Order: sequence, then C-alpha cells, then structure tokens
Amino acid sequence: TELLYSGTRELTADFWDKHGKGMESWQQGGHTYYRLNGPLVPSLLLNEFLYLEKKDEAPFYATVKEIAGKTALLSTLKDYTHQKNNVWGITARNREQNFALNLLMNPDVDFVTLLGQAGTGKTLLTLAAGLMLTLEFKVYTEIIMTRVTVPVGEDIGFLPGTEEEKMNPWMGALEDNLDVLNKTDDEAGEWGRAATRDLIRSRIKVKSLNFMRGRTFINKFLIIDEAQNLTPKQMKTLITRAGPGTKVVCLGNIAQIDTPYLTEGSSGLTYVVDRFKGWSHSGHVTLQRGERSRLADHAAEVL
Repeated sequence: TELLYSGTRELTADFWDKHGKGMESWQQGGHTYYRLNGPLVPSLLLNEFLYLEKKDEAPFYATVKEIAGKTALLSTLKDYTHQKNNVWGITARNREQNFALNLLMNPDVDFVTLLGQAGTGKTLLTLAAGLMLTLEFKVYTEIIMTRVTVPVGEDIGFLPGTEEEKMNPWMGALEDNLDVLNKTDDEAGEWGRAATRDLIRSRIKVKSLNFMRGRTFINKFLIIDEAQNLTPKQMKTLITRAGPGTKVVCLGNIAQIDTPYLTEGSSGLTYVVDRFKGWSHSGHVTLQRGERSRLADHAAEVL
C-alpha cells in the first residue's frame, strides 16, 4: 500500500521559499486562500491535503482547491480538533482525522474514501458526520450503511428474519460507535439518551449488498463499510446507485481482506482510491494513528 495514494503530503521546509514568489493571499468565509506557483504544483492533486509542521511555529494545513496550468489555489482547513467545531460531540484527535472530517463535512465532496487499520476512527468519524448532516443540518434524509457480509458470503439466506435483522450480527461495529456518540450528551439523562438513540436508529438503515442492485439513492448519506472486500465491479455497482444529492463514503483497511480471491492490488477499494484521485468532488485520507488502545495498536503492529 506504499504506492497507493495517501491523500496527504508533507511539504518541505523550503516550500514557501520556492512557492512564495508572486503569491496572492486573501481571506474568505473563515478560510485563508493562497494562489501560488512553483515546482510542486504540477504534481499536486485536487482535494489533496498538505501540511507543514515546524518546531516553534504554527502548523500549516491546507487543501488543494484548484489547479490551472502552473498555478494552484490552496485553502486552509476548518479545525475540527477544536471543541467549538465538534461534530456530534466528536473532535478530531490527530491530523488525519481532521483532514477526514474536512472531507466528510464538505457538501461539495460527493465521494470520500477513508483507509486505515482498526481503531483509527473511520466508522466513528463517518457516523458522527452523517448524523450531524442528516439530523442537524438536514442535508441528507437518512444514513444507509452497508457492509459485505463475508463470513458466510452469500449465505445470508440461512439466517431467519428480515433483511434488517439478518444484517444485525454484522453491524456490531455500528452499535459500538452509536454507544460512543450517545455518551456525548450527559445533560439529557437516561430518558433523553434513549430518545436520541431511537431517533438515530430511525435514520440509519442497514442494507446488505445483495439488496442494493437496481436501487437509486437520492439525498442519502451512504456508508460502504469493510469496502476492501468488494471487487472493482461490485464497487462500481454500488457507487453508480448514487442519485442526486447523495454522498458516498467508503471505509476499509487494505491489510484486512477477508475474501479469499481478492488481494491488496485487486480490491475494489484500492481501485476506487486510484481512479477517483484528483476529481474535484472526491477526496481520500489514509488515517495513520490508531486511537483505540495501546493494546490494539501494538497488536496491529506485531501480529
């Protein structure tokens, strides 16, 4: 995965020396914009995140808004590490999580891919953004969550019950994250929390992939979880379901493919990250640091 686009790029210490000449800069809507040219510009991609962190200096975080010939337009980010910008009670715990929330909360970005090992916060950040955009800002009418039911492949039919009930065993991850998101509101008390949980549940639909064919989703926030287990063809089938006003978020960990005939190179997740990079309405971030626990981080490293 070293070769896979990470969505982020560290700038060299001499970046401003090489790109500051003839630079225009202005402020608009809480962001600072920089129009600049220089040797790095031709290799930049739209919606790529740039960062420069120097000792004893304020860090610089920006995203690429436009590229025209040898000129690039950069914009600073919204700081989601700050409590005042919390998303459904969640704040970014590191640089990449902040990048991810900037994509998830941006209405101009229709397609987001988040890669990262277990515990980097992919599902939590995505759900928090989805709930905020659906329940608070009313940009989307509901959240649809789907994941590949790999353990038994196509055998979902053997489980009793409705589609929703059949998906429940696989949606433990969703429940765990909802518990975290529900804890954030202490003033509401037990009863208020139960009410919130029911409201959230009513707005999150769980679907299995087999039920997605022939559907069109309009004004939905569609989450494709465990996307590394999809083939490129399945991925295309899913993403082409998106109708007007729908945002699609793909989550996955390339190192955790459960399907016997897929490899890191042939996974649909690798495929879409590569194909979508540089499109003005899509963005990608590889989350780096696990935020789960020191045990989980160590296990991911050594096992």
